[in-house]
This record gives sequence, C-alpha cells and structure tokens, in this order.
Amino acid sequence: MTDSQNHNEQLHKLRELIKDIDIGMLTTINEDGSLHSRPMSTNSEVEFDGDLWFFTYGSSHKVLEIQMHQQVNVSFSDPNKQRYISLSGTAQLVRDRNKIQQLWKPQLKAWFPKELEEPDIALLKVSVDKAEYWDTPSSFVAHTIALVKAIATGEKANVGENEKVNLS
Repeated sequence: MTDSQNHNEQLHKLRELIKDIDIGMLTTINEDGSLHSRPMSTNSEVEFDGDLWFFTYGSSHKVLEIQMHQQVNVSFSDPNKQRYISLSGTAQLVRDRNKIQQLWKPQLKAWFPKELEEPDIALLKVSVDKAEYWDTPSSFVAHTIALVKAIATGEKANVGENEKVNLS
C-alpha cells in the first residue's frame, strides 16, 4: 500500500467516525495561556480532507484567541457508539464569501439571523495535523461487560481500535 493510499484510508476512517457527530469541542489557548473549550457544530456535513470548517462571528473571542495562538484541538465523542476522536492542528479565520455560501445551511439562521447578509459572518478553518481516535464497534452494554470481565480476570480489556494519525 502506498503512503497516498494509506493517507486516504486514514482520512476516510476519520470522516466515517465524525460524520454523525454534529458537535465538537473546539479548544483554543486563552490570553493567560489557559485552555478554553466551547461546542461548535459541523452542520452535519463532513467532507473531511484534513480540514474542518465552522461558522463564527469574525469578532468573537475565539477568533481573538486563534489570532494569538493558532494551535487548536477539536474533540468529538459519541458515547453510545463508543467513539472518541481528538484532532489537533492550526486554525485561521476565513472570510471567503464563496466558501461561506458553499457551506451555508438554513439551520444556521438560529445563530446568524441575517443569514449570508450577516456583516461579521466568517468561517474558522481548522487544518488538522494530527488525529487520534478510539473506536469500539460494540454496544455500550457489550463494552461494559468487557470491562467488568477484564477487572474480574485481571486481563487487559479489549476496548477496540485506538489509532494515531499524522496528517501533515
């Protein structure tokens, strides 16, 4: 398998893991160096090519944090499916009207009442460098039974697939 094929398979796996998880937690670095997280929506559209896109107001506090420290993390979780994904990379503000229009969804009106005419509307582009995921294909009950069994037998639990992915 070539590096390109492997890279494409890794991107496909990440896309599949996060496509049904609408909300991710975006973590930035605050002015005092502390970490600051907030929920952000992927708007149910994941065409993951190594970049994530989030709608925002260009003058928001998270944008100020990103302008000072571009390094961010976005984490997704779906406890019902036992899926957990952590993506780290760099973020930047994008005001490209064509990209904003391309990614626009009607439900965004709840946050941007003037829709595409919102003067401060912008996008955060997160260019993912590294990812790590944990994927347990079993149900929560089966996962819990496996953990209890591991505790009872003293053997390490088989909790599914854990993979680190370098995308840069």
